[in-house]
Amino acid sequence: MTAIIRIDADFQRWDDLLALILEAFAYMDGIIDPPSSAHLLTPASLAARAQTEIAYMALDGQTLLGCIFCRPEPESLYIGKLAVAPFLQGRGVGRLLLEAAEHLARDLRLPVLRLETRIELTGNHATFARWGFVRTAENAHPGFTRITSIEMRKPLD
Repeated sequence: MTAIIRIDADFQRWDDLLALILEAFAYMDGIIDPPSSAHLLTPASLAARAQTEIAYMALDGQTLLGCIFCRPEPESLYIGKLAVAPFLQGRGVGRLLLEAAEHLARDLRLPVLRLETRIELTGNHATFARWGFVRTAENAHPGFTRITSIEMRKPLD
């Protein structure tokens, strides 16, 4: 049974969380340019990020299944590092994590979820569209003259 739990100050499994993120994002290597910022993460940087953002994890017992980091912005809740263990992708874990973010946004009275995904990851675009997100902007990473990512938003009722 999958439980969604907010990561709190007592969380100690930063190495496990980093391993999950790197495993979940590994398929992007060689596909996206610039490379994923997940490669810059460390256990310490994840712990620091959890101090400034609101993070949730999906667990089955002690098994870490996924995570999501949420950052309140003036008019939206930014969704970052949504990661699901590869053997569970497509089985609803990501959707459960996103539902936690939706509840958080409503609690914070933020009317929109916002995320960015790489232009090359068309499968992600389709998944987010099925979840109610719409493409709202195209962006380029610093130093790039071509589009490298798209912004997607989901209005909440």
